[in-house]
Amino acid sequence: MSDVGQSDGNWPRCAAVFGASGGIGAALVRALAERGVGTIYAGSRSGAVPGGPGVRPFRFDLIDEASIAAAAQAMRDTPPDLVIVASGVLTLPDGTGPEKSLKQIDGEAMARVFALNTIGPALVAKHMLSLLPRGGRSVFAALSARVGSISDNRLGGWHSYRASKAALNMLVRNFAIELGRTHGEAVVMGLHPGTVDSALSAPFHSGLPEGQLTAPEDAAANLLGVLDGLLPEQSGKVFDWQGEEVPA
Repeated sequence: MSDVGQSDGNWPRCAAVFGASGGIGAALVRALAERGVGTIYAGSRSGAVPGGPGVRPFRFDLIDEASIAAAAQAMRDTPPDLVIVASGVLTLPDGTGPEKSLKQIDGEAMARVFALNTIGPALVAKHMLSLLPRGGRSVFAALSARVGSISDNRLGGWHSYRASKAALNMLVRNFAIELGRTHGEAVVMGLHPGTVDSALSAPFHSGLPEGQLTAPEDAAANLLGVLDGLLPEQSGKVFDWQGEEVPA
């Protein structure tokens, strides 16, 4: 990836991480604190997030728009120039996992997956994108997945998860187009973190090849490195942890 967009050491000045209690989200908060970011809004359903210099915990629920709106309102005096939605679901809390066959599709389960993987991040964008500064560099990033790529889908299955991430990728493109009309230096993008050692991937660790599982701290460093290098003309796309574009 080009060095043109590399961070000058002063970006981000303020960051917001939605989903800061998960493996990747917590690691991102810690990494941002280690960078010396002055203010880091760290949100979770419980309010339990990593501590550290500049960390400001907040509560939110992806299926409760009022909680997202309240969080955004609380950030207006010191708005972030980096927003990361680090939440997502593959296996639902009741144990319902990704479908291996279309015969396993359940409407209610699919709706819950879309609510958390697609609609929730869209609501965060609705309330947070307007806070990004119009002048200077700003980034809105949402964790996506390579399996959300339609052209790269060769195995099928995992219907709800794949479809919810594909829909999220489309929203990322939509938001990039709209934000680009008013924020010339802004980047809106999806991030594929790889297979990270987290609660989301835990049920599938046993079948992974040696070396494919990434520690959350390494994943956070990789993702922040990608964010540092992105340019406004790359807005609306999805990139993996190596900075390679994920096909639509």
